[in-house]
Amino acid sequence: MSQSNVKNSEFSGWRSYLWPVHRHELKKLVPMLLIFFLVSFDYNVLRGLKDTLVVTAKSSGAEVIPFIKVWVMFPGAILLTYIFTRLANNVARERVFYIMVSVFLLYFFIFTFFLYPARHQLHPNEMADKLEILLPLGFKGMIAMFRNWTFTTFYVMAELWSNIILAMVFWGFANQVTEISEAKRFYGLFGIGANFSGVAAGQASVYFCTNSFNPSLPFGNDAWEQSLTLLVIMVLISGCLAMGIFRWMHRRVLDPKMSKEASEAPSASATKLSVRDSFAFLLRSKYLISIAVIVVAYNLVINLVEVVWKHEVKALYPNPMDYTWYMSQVTTITGVLSTLTALLISGNSVRKFGWTFTALLTPTILLLTSIGFFGFLFLKTSISVAALPLLGASPLAIVVFFGSAQNILSRSAKYTVFDATKEMAFVPLSDESKIKGKAAVDGVCSRLGKSGGSVIHQTLLLTFSTIAASAPYVAGFLLTSIVMWIIATRVLGRQFNALTAPETPTVSPTSPTPNEQLAA
Repeated sequence: MSQSNVKNSEFSGWRSYLWPVHRHELKKLVPMLLIFFLVSFDYNVLRGLKDTLVVTAKSSGAEVIPFIKVWVMFPGAILLTYIFTRLANNVARERVFYIMVSVFLLYFFIFTFFLYPARHQLHPNEMADKLEILLPLGFKGMIAMFRNWTFTTFYVMAELWSNIILAMVFWGFANQVTEISEAKRFYGLFGIGANFSGVAAGQASVYFCTNSFNPSLPFGNDAWEQSLTLLVIMVLISGCLAMGIFRWMHRRVLDPKMSKEASEAPSASATKLSVRDSFAFLLRSKYLISIAVIVVAYNLVINLVEVVWKHEVKALYPNPMDYTWYMSQVTTITGVLSTLTALLISGNSVRKFGWTFTALLTPTILLLTSIGFFGFLFLKTSISVAALPLLGASPLAIVVFFGSAQNILSRSAKYTVFDATKEMAFVPLSDESKIKGKAAVDGVCSRLGKSGGSVIHQTLLLTFSTIAASAPYVAGFLLTSIVMWIIATRVLGRQFNALTAPETPTVSPTSPTPNEQLAA
């Protein structure tokens, strides 16, 4: 009997499904769950705000998103990844967490209390109006990105919170302090903290978006500005609490050796990081290349679908308060479904059916739901007026509904089975492979996928002028990406099983790394 099965036999009944944790492990698991909850809470709040700001801004729409991701977000991801790797070379791991989180929180504070109130003076509206006259319709998104540049920076920082703080900083820490036997049980549970945070963030956003203007508050000139300010204040508080728990965990939970290593700067002999070295290391490993293909494919697919869906949502809810309210409801439902999935499916699926089966669930869900969404999108114009009483809603509302269902199901799969299996794939690797490979995969490859989807959208918009006209071609690129994703998952699954088999020897500092064994 394998070690995993021996451990699983200690949990009987529903506990093996819902809470496969030993009592002595709670001191380590609970604070990590709390940190993950708080960081994910901030991401879910910021995700709704960033879309509202850029999509409902003056002379803007969903067309602006591809241009932001190509011209601002991808360079920003490279810059912040470079800063992270430089910090990892010269600063203790514990301090890297504090520095990176503080940089983001400081920006959100400056935006909310200084940039947003002065947006009318800071935005170049006159120049943007002239550009709209001179340039073709396909450049509408690029002009909106330039016109509302403060919103653009907020969008980028909010989006990078996920890639830098969640993916690189938190998950990098989790992979360092978690054993493979713990990861198979813990990582599915980590999804509970993240997904429940979606429920809390969604309902908090709904609450503030339903409030009317309160003249007694010392900030905000209208109800929307007050809601924005209150939501960002929650983000700042949650970020500070996460840093506090992180500090407590290093002082009270981690063993003295691990805590000492985390609080000391890397020595001269420690592995040095650079973006170029990280990519060079990645290209020498078939294992890491497979992870990179999966991450790129996921982000490519999500961005291809979401731009079209958000375009339809903006048409149905053009007001910022209404748009935020609707997106917050989607976030809430996603959180509820993701929590149930994390409890009942994520960790149990890995233990009972294996890594490959579980990892294939996400692309399968995206394939089926994307077919449904685009199918109703293409039929929208052909639905007759006589059929409307039978449907009970307008064609636009039906398309938005199925697009929302697609988004909820795909996000739920991402926050549970996708994240858990992706992070689990890093655990059996050497420390060097975890640090360098993760910096390249999560820091840049994820942004490469999103920027790749944006490049496709941008090219199609410049060619066909509108999202509606380019939608059939978007669907074609999407299906191709999912096929590549499925192939890479199956290849990675074989390698992961080989590394985690009971007879696989433990990698020592003098032994070849798993990457070296799998390369060539």
